[in-house]
Amino acid sequence: QVQLVESGGGLVQPGGSLRLSCAASGSSLDYYAIGWFRQAPGKEREGVACIGVSDEVTFYADSVKGRFTISRDSSKNTVFLQMNSLKSDDTAVYYCAADLFPTLQVWDMKIRGKGTQVTVSS
Repeated sequence: QVQLVESGGGLVQPGGSLRLSCAASGSSLDYYAIGWFRQAPGKEREGVACIGVSDEVTFYADSVKGRFTISRDSSKNTVFLQMNSLKSDDTAVYYCAADLFPTLQVWDMKIRGKGTQVTVSS
């Protein structure tokens, strides 16, 4: 079974950028839809982005459209989340997840990583 490990989180100023990585082991990510969701203290979980198998579809939450981009690099068995124009509201732990079908309810996907912290603050 595939295992997922997130990286790339950190502290960034408002307006800055980060690129999160979701690296897989145990299987090729090409067989899975991959998504990102986030969890901030005191807030509900939010599906951020999702990409289908073979990249045929991508979904984004309204709150990140135009700022975040999800992509897959099969040669690295990794999915990325490029985050631009970051805001303080983007502060959260970001998790990647995998399943057979894409959904913005990413937290329901069967396989999940342990998360990476993103803090947007001046």
